[in-house]
Amino acid sequence: MSAPTKSPADEPTMFESARAARTTAPESGPEAAYKAKADVLNHEIQDIGMGRYQWQLFVVIGFGWASDNLWPIATSLILPPLSYEFHASQAPLLTLAQNIGLLVGAVFWGFGCDVFGRRWAFNLTIGITAVFGLAAAGSPNFGAACAFAALWSVGVGGNLPVDSAIFLEFLPGSHQWLLTVLSVDWAFAQLLANLVAWPLLGNMSCGSGEGCRKAKNMGWRYFLIAMGGLAMVMFVVRFVFFTIYESPKYLMGKGRNAQAVEVVHEVAHRNGKASSLTQDELDDLDEGESHGFTATNIVRQRLDKLRFEHIRALFDTPRRAYSTTLIILVWAFIGLGFPLYNAFLPYIQQSRGIEFGDGSTYITYRNSLIIAAMGIPGCLLGGLLVELPRFGRKGALSTSTALTGAFLLASTTATTSNALLGWNCAYNFMSSLMYAVLYAYTPEIFLTKDRGTGNALTASSNRICGIMAPIIAMFANLNSAAPVYVSGALFVVAGILVVLLPYESRGKASL
Repeated sequence: MSAPTKSPADEPTMFESARAARTTAPESGPEAAYKAKADVLNHEIQDIGMGRYQWQLFVVIGFGWASDNLWPIATSLILPPLSYEFHASQAPLLTLAQNIGLLVGAVFWGFGCDVFGRRWAFNLTIGITAVFGLAAAGSPNFGAACAFAALWSVGVGGNLPVDSAIFLEFLPGSHQWLLTVLSVDWAFAQLLANLVAWPLLGNMSCGSGEGCRKAKNMGWRYFLIAMGGLAMVMFVVRFVFFTIYESPKYLMGKGRNAQAVEVVHEVAHRNGKASSLTQDELDDLDEGESHGFTATNIVRQRLDKLRFEHIRALFDTPRRAYSTTLIILVWAFIGLGFPLYNAFLPYIQQSRGIEFGDGSTYITYRNSLIIAAMGIPGCLLGGLLVELPRFGRKGALSTSTALTGAFLLASTTATTSNALLGWNCAYNFMSSLMYAVLYAYTPEIFLTKDRGTGNALTASSNRICGIMAPIIAMFANLNSAAPVYVSGALFVVAGILVVLLPYESRGKASL
């Protein structure tokens, strides 16, 4: 991914004016003091620069990105053998349980890390995922498997909101583009999950629901043990071998200025540098609010991003209202189309393979591995296409989204297993490219002051539609091409909507 550009006007706002904020704040009250102190901390982190601590953090933050994709993929991989063993009449309930857990996790940890701190949330999200992922391997029935999937997803759902927050709060403003590079971990996780699934699920799974007993269907249990064990290793690395400091912004927001300064100095020391920040510089901006924010005030500040005036700002002109509406619809259609097909890909691959005479579980999971491998070059190509003249973000996003749908629709014409594999490889290549561009383009089209609200609206539409996907699947025939037609059509429509967006952000500074 290429680093986002900044206008000269943005730089003084981010860094140079921070020193001025030490002596005067434009507004009065605790919230103005908080913003002024945040500017001071931003300046200090920028002065410290990108060093050893941030690069180590970059590695362990990648665990969260990987987990965010690994576990939904794991759910889709175990769905066929698990439903065969337990004779599940509504197999999509497993995916529904997972998506509900993801939504709960995103909300709980997103708000919770502002109350009890980033540090505990940072470690607990992967810890919870590991514990319930391992426990799920012993599920005695389909209901228990669904419950465990929801519980491990509560941990998974918190990874991106918590990890992105803590990463950005330690990251110099000049290196915030590294947040987009983390999408490579997302693609590698899909490849890893399929690489482990191939030998386990491919050789130790029932091929049909009839006569499928636990002794012949241990593959999905061993797979969950492997994935849960990997998550536990990630947790141990984070908790034991890496020292995660509490966010200095969180500490100063709670009135713990001395600890915030201590963290800044410790990060500087880790990077082989020194910081001149003192506690007095933060205390002077408190304006008598020595107690800092209470938990209630912290939550109120978080909720402030969703107040009506911030939402209204996204629709304050006809052009901006048009753009906001379209990008929300794009996220919603993708949020419905992607899980509607992707969550049931192994199931569809196997059922179609049976029609072609080669639907063995071994072939099914071998093909899933090949499909997953196509996601990595897709992510990398996306980073290049967005900078092409006369193509840019809109061109890359609209083309990749529409082609994702086109390849899905084309897959219904496959008459052999190899042909179906080819179409699905093209689909995953394009969908990975699409997501790489989507994550970069969406924040760029919102004004800085309204970006948090805009991102929240798009993400919410995506998650809500993700919950709808398995509900729709329960009323559709997964043995037919119906889910494929619906998913493909949604991608094509989303691609057309991107063309209609009025903003192209390539080569322009974010406002």
